[in-house]
Amino acid sequence: MSPSSSSSPSSRTPSYSLADYGWDEARERAFAPHRAAGLLPARIVRAERGLCEAVTDTGAVRAAVPGGAADRADPRAAPCTGDWVALRPAGAEPMPTLHAVLERRTALVRSSASRSSHGQVLAANVDTVAVTVSLAAPLKHARTERMLALAWESGARPVVVLTKADACDDPERAAAEVAEVAPGADVLVTSAVTGQGVDTLTSALTGTVVLLGPSGAGKSTLGNQLLGEELLATGAVRETDGRGRHTTAWRELLPLPGGGVLLDAPGLRAIGLHDAADGLERTFADVERLAEHCRFADCAHSSEPGCAVLAAVESGELPGRRLDSYRKLLRENAHAASRTDARLRSSREAANKRITRQLRATYRFRERQ
Repeated sequence: MSPSSSSSPSSRTPSYSLADYGWDEARERAFAPHRAAGLLPARIVRAERGLCEAVTDTGAVRAAVPGGAADRADPRAAPCTGDWVALRPAGAEPMPTLHAVLERRTALVRSSASRSSHGQVLAANVDTVAVTVSLAAPLKHARTERMLALAWESGARPVVVLTKADACDDPERAAAEVAEVAPGADVLVTSAVTGQGVDTLTSALTGTVVLLGPSGAGKSTLGNQLLGEELLATGAVRETDGRGRHTTAWRELLPLPGGGVLLDAPGLRAIGLHDAADGLERTFADVERLAEHCRFADCAHSSEPGCAVLAAVESGELPGRRLDSYRKLLRENAHAASRTDARLRSSREAANKRITRQLRATYRFRERQ
């Protein structure tokens, strides 16, 4: 789907209020100083370079996003879909201007596509992350674990949604298998073809909901079921591997009929972790519980004597694949953290050099006087 082939939010959302997008009393109280300064509250529906589309109580608007050194230094500071913002009314300008991004309650962050030390915010102020897994293709638990780590780290509540149950011989067995790699998260079986599980899913998804998963997992089809109409473009998938085309080209917000907001996002080709230690701890809660009984507090679960985790693998209590996945994601996250630390150290050194140059210039000026 391309911007030219999609209807704009302004053609869909003029009758909605900010309350339909999640505005509440707590946000109204926090916004009071901005309102006193003549600014307007809005929620970003879609963010682009230099522009954003947002909803206000008077309808959808396009707003200018001033470029700033802070945003370039840390892309996480840039506005994204789901952000609540303060807009300065147009006045003499051709369009309103984004003045401030309000504090985020949650943020779904992955490592940037460039593999730099910065994270990329996929969505902000999300309440529920629907991790979508297709039952029409072989299950890939490692990918599910990655998505769960991302979801738990965001601060939102993850729900694993198994789609395309009509294409699976034994969906209940598949659900039991997935539940073993998703401790603490509900696992729901659904089918857009038969309608199985859609009512249960609707009641389980609350607040702002983001559909997270690879292309071909059935996110857009599922989203249309939740919306009650065909607003999201869908596409066919390859029978060989279940992969699909990216029918969603950008992230956007749509109010749900029964309350709440749906954030439809593009399928993720890569799900790199960024500072997700807490998310990994929640995703691998079973491994963490076993580790509490290891002889050594700093046990790496590789060859140490008295390792409760290795003992569980040997007895069959813990699958070896899961321990391998745990180790791999821990290494990846540690590497991402080291890149961030190196960047911060470099920034501090650059700032110190800048201060030193300024002091030297000041001393030279005083000597000349």
